[in-house]
Amino acid sequence: MSRRNKLLKFTENLTLPNVYESFTYGSDVLRGAGGAEVVMTGNWKTGHFNNEHPLTLELACGRGEYCLGLAARYPERNFLGVDIKGARIWRGAVNAIDQNLDNVAFLRTKIESLDKFFEPGEISSIWITFPDPFLKDAKINRRLTSPNFLNMYKKLLPEDHSIHLKTDSPEFYIHTKEMIQQEGHELLVDSPNIYDGNLPHPDLDILTFYERMHLKDKRIIKYVEFRLK
Repeated sequence: MSRRNKLLKFTENLTLPNVYESFTYGSDVLRGAGGAEVVMTGNWKTGHFNNEHPLTLELACGRGEYCLGLAARYPERNFLGVDIKGARIWRGAVNAIDQNLDNVAFLRTKIESLDKFFEPGEISSIWITFPDPFLKDAKINRRLTSPNFLNMYKKLLPEDHSIHLKTDSPEFYIHTKEMIQQEGHELLVDSPNIYDGNLPHPDLDILTFYERMHLKDKRIIKYVEFRLK
């Protein structure tokens, strides 16, 4: 994608009614349609979705395929895709509008800043779909299931609500299970190959752009569901 096309999409993101942005690290300023400053902390359900339905986050959402698939499947729930890549957010947001999916929106921000935009317990569940595994040792703390992230999720999720991880990375999969054990959390489902027999979760049949690529490369898709304690 050319730089010019990316810049056009970044500009159009500011006009879309289902996109919120705060891409300056450390800032708690959030902007909605038209670039207007908005306060959504504690207000996502009533302020954007106009209902009290439970809210699910998809972290590292990319083009938002999982959000869109879940939103179409569960109209009685709300979904919010989170990613820092503006062009990918644009694609997901435009697809949501084209598909008349009013129960899905997108937040462009660094996931490290997530707790600035939600009240404790405001999120009902989290999906982490094919995140960057950050394989270099120097970047291990940037993995989305490292203790610093798990501690943040624990503040945002009500007690006994689940986190779902779908990945093709053996290193990330092993790391996640090690963190669950090390931090004293509860492993609910552990599948080293989701396509070896029946799917361990009914929503694993939703395929993202990246999963289709991984399957073509004969990579093995792994899944973990766990509960924070």
